[in-house]
Amino acid sequence: MTYLPDIYREVKDFIELTATEDMEFGGIEVAVNRQFDDQFVLTSSEEAVRRRERMLEILADRNTESLAFRRTRIVNRYATKPPFTIRYLQERLDFITGVPGLVIVEIDVQGFILLVRVGIDNAAVLRELEYTINKLKPANLVYQPKAYYTERIGVSHKAVSIRLNRQTKLSTTWRLGITPFAIKREEVPL
Repeated sequence: MTYLPDIYREVKDFIELTATEDMEFGGIEVAVNRQFDDQFVLTSSEEAVRRRERMLEILADRNTESLAFRRTRIVNRYATKPPFTIRYLQERLDFITGVPGLVIVEIDVQGFILLVRVGIDNAAVLRELEYTINKLKPANLVYQPKAYYTERIGVSHKAVSIRLNRQTKLSTTWRLGITPFAIKREEVPL
């Protein structure tokens, strides 16, 4: 109504027409913003995520997998393009888990073994890790998954004093390579 001339502000037809147009323009604004958000995977709506999953042939379980995980999986599938290195594989697996260090990748070059230690028990994340590893690993490497669990490490402390008898002197009598720099004496507990 603010855009209409004063003469039309009192006419019932223009009042109703303007109210209807305001609702339509509000809907258009929401649709344009949603379309803009759907262009990017990390801000996509449920419908856009479903469309991308169909394109990538991903069978998602909407009951157990969150929308955030499904978005992460789509980004991961888009990012699995060459070149592949062990560092790249480690970065991809850390990206999927969301926490660096939950998955440790090692290669036994002599045995042609790709060893992956996994400290996760989420089935959906494990399936995506398995898919990514099989997609990225070279054909000449054998993939060996290993589960690991965090363990407690005990630490003890002990303080001792060890005296050293120094053998080096600024003179011509010390022989480099023959005489040791210092001789260690016995430990004395503090």
